[in-house]
Amino acid sequence: MATTGSDPAAPSSGIGPRDVATLLESLPYIRQFRERTVVIKYGGAAMTDPELREDFARDVALLKYVGVNVVVVHGGGPEITRYMERLGMPVEFRGGLRVSDAATVEVAKMVLVGKVNKDIVVRISRHGQAAVGLCGDDGNLFTVETTTGPSGEDVGFVGRVTKVDTTVIDHVAQEFVPVIASVGADDEGRSHNVNADEAAAAVARALGATRLIFLTDVAGWLADASDPATLISQAATDEVEQALPSIDGGMRPKLQACVDAVHSGVGAASIVDGRRPHSVLLELFTDDGCGTQIRPAR
Repeated sequence: MATTGSDPAAPSSGIGPRDVATLLESLPYIRQFRERTVVIKYGGAAMTDPELREDFARDVALLKYVGVNVVVVHGGGPEITRYMERLGMPVEFRGGLRVSDAATVEVAKMVLVGKVNKDIVVRISRHGQAAVGLCGDDGNLFTVETTTGPSGEDVGFVGRVTKVDTTVIDHVAQEFVPVIASVGADDEGRSHNVNADEAAAAVARALGATRLIFLTDVAGWLADASDPATLISQAATDEVEQALPSIDGGMRPKLQACVDAVHSGVGAASIVDGRRPHSVLLELFTDDGCGTQIRPAR
C-alpha cells in the first residue's frame, strides 16, 4: 500500500542512483531490440563455469521476457573430448578442427544433442522461460557438405553449412527459446560435426538477425594482443578486412565470421567476453557494451 511522507526507520530498498541510471540506460536498447532477432553463439567459460552458466540462463530468460527473439547456438568441444577419452578413443585435431570419423561423430552427437543441449534447455527453463532443444537434423535445419582444414587437410566428417531452413526455428521461437546444437547431415544423410561459430553465423544470416554475439574467453579484439587496455570497442567491416592479414590465432576466424555475417545482412556482430557475468546484457543494453562490435562500413 502506498504511503506518504518518509520513515527514517523504514528499511532501504537497496537500490542506489547508479542502479536506477543503469535501468534507464537500458530502456532505449530494450525498445530497439524488442521483436528483433539476436543470435548468440554460446561457448567458452560461460558454458563451463557453474556461476556463469546460471548468469547466461538468466540473461536469455530476461531477453525473451522483454520481447527479444533470442536464438542460442552452441558447441561443446571440451565435453566431447572428455567423453572420447573416457571411451579410450583417439582425439586428434588438424588445422584447429577435430578429426571426425564416423565413430567420433556418433559420440559428438550423443554429447552435444543428448547432454549439452538438454543441460542448457533445463537451465533456461529453470529461470522461468521455456526453451526447446534442436540440432541441425531437426526439420532439415542444416544441410552441410564435407569440408577440409584450412590447408586442405582431410578432417573426416566435418561439415560446412550450405543451407539453413528456418521453418522449425520460426515455429519454436514464437513461444520458446530455440537452443541449437551444431551438428548436421549432408544430402546423403551422413552426420557431420559443424563448427559452432560457423553454424551461429549461418543461422544469423538466414534469420536476418539484428545482432550476432560470439561469447568467447577474450575481452574482444585488441590492437595489442598482449594489452587488454587496447580493446577496440567498435570497428567497421572495411577496417577489419584491412587488418585481417596481420591478425594471428583464434581471433582471426572470429573477426572473419563477424565480417561475413554483416556483409550478409546481419545488423552487427560482436565478440564478447563470456567470462564477465551478464556479458550478453551488458553488450546489448548499455552504452559501453562489453566487447568488440563489428558494424557495416559507411
